[in-house]
Amino acid sequence: MKRIWESFNCSMLFKDIYGQSAIKQRLIREVTEGRLPHAVLMCGPEGTGKLGLALALAQYLCCEDKREDGPCGCCNSCRMSAKLVHPDQHFVFPIYKEKSNDTTSCETFLPQWRSRLLKSPYFSYDQWNEELDSDNKQTIIYASESDEIIRKFNTKPYEADCKVMIIWLPEKMNETCANKLLKILEEPPEKSYFIMVSETPEMLLPTIVSRVQRIFVPPLPEEDMREALAKQYGLTGTALTDVAHVSRGSLVAAERLVETAGDAKEYFDLFVSLMRISYMGDARKMKDWTETAGKLGRKRQISFLAYAQNMIRENFIYNIHNEDISYMASDERNFAQKFAPYVNELNIAQFLSELDLAQQHIGQNVQAKIVFFDLAMKVAVLLRKIKM
Repeated sequence: MKRIWESFNCSMLFKDIYGQSAIKQRLIREVTEGRLPHAVLMCGPEGTGKLGLALALAQYLCCEDKREDGPCGCCNSCRMSAKLVHPDQHFVFPIYKEKSNDTTSCETFLPQWRSRLLKSPYFSYDQWNEELDSDNKQTIIYASESDEIIRKFNTKPYEADCKVMIIWLPEKMNETCANKLLKILEEPPEKSYFIMVSETPEMLLPTIVSRVQRIFVPPLPEEDMREALAKQYGLTGTALTDVAHVSRGSLVAAERLVETAGDAKEYFDLFVSLMRISYMGDARKMKDWTETAGKLGRKRQISFLAYAQNMIRENFIYNIHNEDISYMASDERNFAQKFAPYVNELNIAQFLSELDLAQQHIGQNVQAKIVFFDLAMKVAVLLRKIKM
């Protein structure tokens, strides 16, 4: 299937970003009226457009022919922004180092950063690590990066009349790095702007947060999700409605759902089968189910158990009549109509505990057939804990 932003042009105009109209209007107004703070913190869940908004704002600040609805997209500055090579727009993001004394900086990884952004401005921290091919190395923003930031901000602009520094996931900053930035955040050079893009702002130093203007970028409404999914994937009907609902306002989650649609159907069937045969207490069918689950492969077994935990949580929410915050696809919701009463206050905690334990055991290379047969028997007991 066509991926979101497959033909993405990084000449990011505000109108290219799905939803978030109030935030777009606010940013445009503050720029045109000369009231934009020198440091902005865009925060919220992944996949809501924060990084796209940061790119559009940076391009707008540097644009030579600003329009009422954002950057023109045509001037020399916008053309450089489109290729992510504008000399007055800088990027900081988590990276890894081979050795503790390595002098590597974000500049070293700019080719990978540009490649990832040109694919899509909607991506997760894990997807970035895959792009880096970090081989499970910890990726952070190192202390030495603060010296680079200060150096870049202490030079005059080359093309535009301002400088812009986009820091993606500032919560990944080494504490020394964060502390070194306090002074320049407090007293920035004239016409210098920090745009921070965060998903866990509570992890930032309070001294950083106190020096920035915080803008919350909320999950996208389902109407905007449907527009994006119809345009980027050609989804229609039930598939469009389900993905728009289950992804909870995140285009990153939506892309993940579309790409794993086949797995999700298999996991759903496997979950339904487990609940039914466990309720019947049929040992022979439990054994057959165990054989099926054992053939998934370890990575998919772990994914299935994560899916099962989510289904148990969603059925519990459905059972206590909080359907508005229950995020299930239509086939899952149809199953929940009869199954949900079997997930209640008496067994929800143990249900989740047993599934989590099974997931841990699979991750520790315990024999899958033993883990899954044991799980099926425990589920059989838990399903009989029904409120009278």
